[in-house]
Amino acid sequence: MAHYDFEMPVSEQQVRELRVGDTVSLNGLLFGIRDATQIHMFDHGRKIRFDLRGHAVIHTAPNVKKVDKSTEFPAGYAPICVGTTTSARMERFTRPLMEQYGVRIIIGKGGLMEASQQAFSSLGGVYLAIIGGTAALETTWIEAIEDVDLDDLNPESLWQFRVKNFGPLLVAIDAHGGSVYDKVQAQAAERRADALSALGVKP
Repeated sequence: MAHYDFEMPVSEQQVRELRVGDTVSLNGLLFGIRDATQIHMFDHGRKIRFDLRGHAVIHTAPNVKKVDKSTEFPAGYAPICVGTTTSARMERFTRPLMEQYGVRIIIGKGGLMEASQQAFSSLGGVYLAIIGGTAALETTWIEAIEDVDLDDLNPESLWQFRVKNFGPLLVAIDAHGGSVYDKVQAQAAERRADALSALGVKP
């Protein structure tokens, strides 16, 4: 297992070096995105202002406070609590995010499924996992909300965060077919079978 500190954006080669079990910390830009954001981008054809090539997106709809624009708050928003939401319901957006916008890293909780794993393998991407309940800690890794797009969807806008040492995050799905979630499922099935066998129950 290895740890990587990435200055964003990153290349396909950098992403393909990662393996399940490695950890990653991000510096620079990070983009917040959620269900409504992607529905409008891909189902309704809305255009965005941000260049996502080589960048990471995090599944979030942050709790923010509207403030006067300043050097500290360039977008006019102060981050109050930037938590991570469950990724599975956004499964269908992984490939278009990568193919159409060049996204390399997706951050969320709960994992993604087979279609996303295939996209990561063929296009060069990874899924970085965050444990649920760590929103307060995540918020301390955000230096500022630099910009916001599609803000009529607030809080499911497209957020541009400036982050420092955002992590360490676990590489949970890599570009080589590895998935910590598949390993956990296999281990759980094996333990279940052993338990049933010990009880004399036939599967």
